[in-house]
Amino acid sequence: MNRFKTSKFKNTTPKIPKKDAWIANVRGGSFSSQGNHIKSSCSLVAFNTDQAGGGMVGLSSVNPGSDGKWIVTQIPCHADLVTDLDFSPFDDYILATCSADETVKLWRVCDPDQDQPSSPEVTLSPGDGRLEIVLFHPTTSGLIAVASTRGVHVWDTTRDSALTVLEQHADQLQGLAWKEDGSLLASSCKDKKLRIFDPRAQPSAVQCAQGLQGNKDSRILWIKDDNLITTGFNQVRQQEVKLWDRRKLSSSLSTVSLATSNATLMPLFDPDSGLLIVSGNGESVIDCFEVTASEPFLSQVSHCLTDTSTRGVALVPKLALDVSVCEILRVMQFTDNFIVPISYQVPRKAGQDFHADLFPDTVGHTPAMTADDWWKGENKQVERVSLHPNKTPKPNSASPKDLPRGKSKEVSERNMRKCPTVFSLEMIFENDYCFLSCSQEPSTSSSTLSSPSISAAPSRSPSSTSGLSSGFLQSPSPSQSSRAIQNMLGPSSKFRHIQGSVLHRDSHITNLRGLHLTTPGECDGFCANRQRVAVPLAIAGGQIAVFELSQPGKLPDTAPPTVQNVVSVADFCWDPFNPYKLVVAGDDAKIRVWHIPKGGLKETLTEPDSILQGHTEKIYSIKFHPHASGLLVSSSYDLTVRLWNLDTGVEIKRLSGHQDQIFGIAWSPDGKLLATVCKDGKVRLYDPRGSTLPVQEGPGPEGQRGARVVWVCDGKYLLVSGFDCRSERQLYLFSTDTLASGCVATAPADVSPSTLIPFYDPDTSVLILTGKGDTRVYIYEIVPEAPYFMECSSFNSSEPHKGLCFLPKTECDVCDVEVARAIRLSKTTIEPLAFRVPRVRKEFFQDDVFPDTAVWWESSLTVTDWLSGSNGQHRKISLRPKDMMPISEAPKEAPVRKYLPSSVYLEEKTDEQKKEELLSAMVAKLGNREDPLPQESYEGVDEDEWAKYLAQIIVMGAQVVGRAFARALRQEFAASQAAAEARGRAGRQSAAASSFTGMTLQEAQQILNISTLTPEEIQKNYEHLFKVNDKAVGGSLYLQSKVVRAKERLDEELTIRQQHPTKPPADQQQQQT
Repeated sequence: MNRFKTSKFKNTTPKIPKKDAWIANVRGGSFSSQGNHIKSSCSLVAFNTDQAGGGMVGLSSVNPGSDGKWIVTQIPCHADLVTDLDFSPFDDYILATCSADETVKLWRVCDPDQDQPSSPEVTLSPGDGRLEIVLFHPTTSGLIAVASTRGVHVWDTTRDSALTVLEQHADQLQGLAWKEDGSLLASSCKDKKLRIFDPRAQPSAVQCAQGLQGNKDSRILWIKDDNLITTGFNQVRQQEVKLWDRRKLSSSLSTVSLATSNATLMPLFDPDSGLLIVSGNGESVIDCFEVTASEPFLSQVSHCLTDTSTRGVALVPKLALDVSVCEILRVMQFTDNFIVPISYQVPRKAGQDFHADLFPDTVGHTPAMTADDWWKGENKQVERVSLHPNKTPKPNSASPKDLPRGKSKEVSERNMRKCPTVFSLEMIFENDYCFLSCSQEPSTSSSTLSSPSISAAPSRSPSSTSGLSSGFLQSPSPSQSSRAIQNMLGPSSKFRHIQGSVLHRDSHITNLRGLHLTTPGECDGFCANRQRVAVPLAIAGGQIAVFELSQPGKLPDTAPPTVQNVVSVADFCWDPFNPYKLVVAGDDAKIRVWHIPKGGLKETLTEPDSILQGHTEKIYSIKFHPHASGLLVSSSYDLTVRLWNLDTGVEIKRLSGHQDQIFGIAWSPDGKLLATVCKDGKVRLYDPRGSTLPVQEGPGPEGQRGARVVWVCDGKYLLVSGFDCRSERQLYLFSTDTLASGCVATAPADVSPSTLIPFYDPDTSVLILTGKGDTRVYIYEIVPEAPYFMECSSFNSSEPHKGLCFLPKTECDVCDVEVARAIRLSKTTIEPLAFRVPRVRKEFFQDDVFPDTAVWWESSLTVTDWLSGSNGQHRKISLRPKDMMPISEAPKEAPVRKYLPSSVYLEEKTDEQKKEELLSAMVAKLGNREDPLPQESYEGVDEDEWAKYLAQIIVMGAQVVGRAFARALRQEFAASQAAAEARGRAGRQSAAASSFTGMTLQEAQQILNISTLTPEEIQKNYEHLFKVNDKAVGGSLYLQSKVVRAKERLDEELTIRQQHPTKPPADQQQQQT
């Protein structure tokens, strides 16, 4: 841009809509990948979601529906985090996803209000480790580039092997981009080098230069001609945007330094306008630059401050923009809970002329060539189309009969090794019908080929088909075969729609004061049983308040009676077999046993029943044995785990073997083994009756911020909640048989400093987790085989809580399908929380989610029995009420047809039928049709009065029938004209006056508040209303114009009546005589 020439985009303004115009119901988060986490086509928006460990993709439409709202749906895509996604430039409904599970999948998605596909059209497995980036070719159909940690593969999606595999990078690959004409690939790497590849010429880089100053995350984009844009950091950790010329990579053409921040800059470029969008991941700023071929090269256009932090950004294609308001860009900002459409508009007169200087021809939806053509060396450009509203073409859509035959295969060697046989799915299109063929084939390994000419699989080139726009298979309609495929993909949890809700305020304990909010990380923060709850107070002396759950309400402002422990409280818990016994561990390495009187505390307790001494340093945590009454285990800073007999107050066992702080301890369900997780990165299993050293030991969480452990799946697995090496919260699942081999599965949670505290329900295998200070409660179903973690709906609260404590299963309302009842502690309240499973036939007992439950609040043996080798077992009871029938024995309901047959909708109706239905609907909205209408109470109503009442019905009906009002008004106005024609010249003149002034007689009377047409009353009301609506006294010119038009209409009516006086009805004449 010439420095003396003004840019036409200099006044471009970003417009952020109001919050009700944002796409809601979005579950974003912090995703560790090289993608932008959101992509857009002309019709759809796809984005990452934190559900199912990041393996699901959210989907919504670019524009809202007819009601002004967006529909958001999710598609389960991968078994691990979706790292990147991209839409085909030639088909709005073809979506490519890549994942940490080392696969690339191509999906033919549908509109959000329709059923989404259960399986991909194509699955590719490069076999190069975790995949980070997937990019469609800009000019060729069915061609993609896939980047792993260090390698790049170029795939023809109609083949089973890659066209070429580029040379490995020296370090982690951070950015990848196709040139606009699709001839070259550019990459940025952690080794600070920029590389240019010609995939068709050679696998090694044709150019390589030192381009970046820092090794932190960077991105790269091709822009016009041979220029590139990179974003990264300089040596002082400032964000930088650099412009490069490919022909001279030794130095950049221009550099713009932004803020000092750790946020990765995500660039977006619009080649038509030359505008560059830059936004940092985690920041609330979006910058816009204009890129030109001459100095100053990069000039800032706008600096947009957003309401929320950015997790990702995407550009909406030009063909979806609103050119009538001079919208040159639309950025979809992806945040934690919303997608915000930000419109960039040039301030010009909108809605009149098409501004061709702002909207040059843009690339269309038709591919320039096939993958085979491109591989042979052809370079064709996509045909450009006009953005003029009268010339914009509609995107092509492929029908099933136009799609090629093909099959969706997985060629992952890892999966081949696991399974002796693989299933091959083949779609066969014949006579416009789609069939799915499933066959079992022996497992064979496949090698990656560098050329399509030696591919082992037959070519499925899109060039052999007619009318193909994208080169991919269209997903078949739902059928029994598709349901069978869905069953093959794995189980789905019956608790996936579980709902958490806070019970009525009448059950809350409020006005809590002086709550201790900084208890040690190993402590749950508070504890509760079915009768009472104990909470620590921020008062000297380690005081604990005890509140009765049977006495809810507002607490008095005075200090409650407490349990005084003399020293700060480290951990405390209720005896599961004695609701009146509270055990407290203190900083003085002592364990105090307290007895709470029946009915609750009436006075402060200062003397415990007994004190256990033995530890030499502060105690971490304490846990009761699940079967033996009076058996307690404790862990301490002295790196020992000790077992105590509360009946005698003596230490009975001492376990050793830990090298650092003990984060958590847990008894096995049968009480035989004890598990611990330690800061030294190890998980250990002890048999306390057999040895004081661990019987098994294995690698645990890498992070050292804290961890918890719990037994799941009938004691076959250990679940550990901890942190990874990046201090992100993770869930780890270990097999108790092979602890040394490491975890069998992991599930990422989020980034937070507090440790997730787990609760496991053995009846349903549901795992519920939350942390201190969190507002979200995670819920999973744990299964003993893959996928192990099945994520369910989470519970979110508006305020942070200190934690949850769960009550026995007998406290649940099984009639309302309540599977868990918890007590939640917030800063000032104690409130019960219910977790329910939505079911339709609640009149039956849901025995599939309510098996017989163990009576774990009753002991099954004593400490002496356990030490002698006995193992107890809890008795089980049924939760079924006597008056409820199990759902398994309930009579089967006959299937009910949800929709009327299509013949009902396709039946042609006459105009009279349509008019009758319309009037019936209007009257039904106004009230009961049997009630008398107002005009029926009058006698001798003439036609003029009848027309007025009919108009009143139409006006009132407009409030409830919306768009139908316009059609009804035209019909009734035509009827009024017909009636006026029958009445003679006066009626015709009155109707003509209404049509000319645009106002009916009744409207004019309502505006001037006239009941009878007299010149005096009209003039009086006109002068008053005209004066009070004067703009000088705060009135409105619009209302004044309404008053003037109403007077003109009434004056015209008076003139017509004077020229054509009407006789009164016959019954009125008789009454006058």
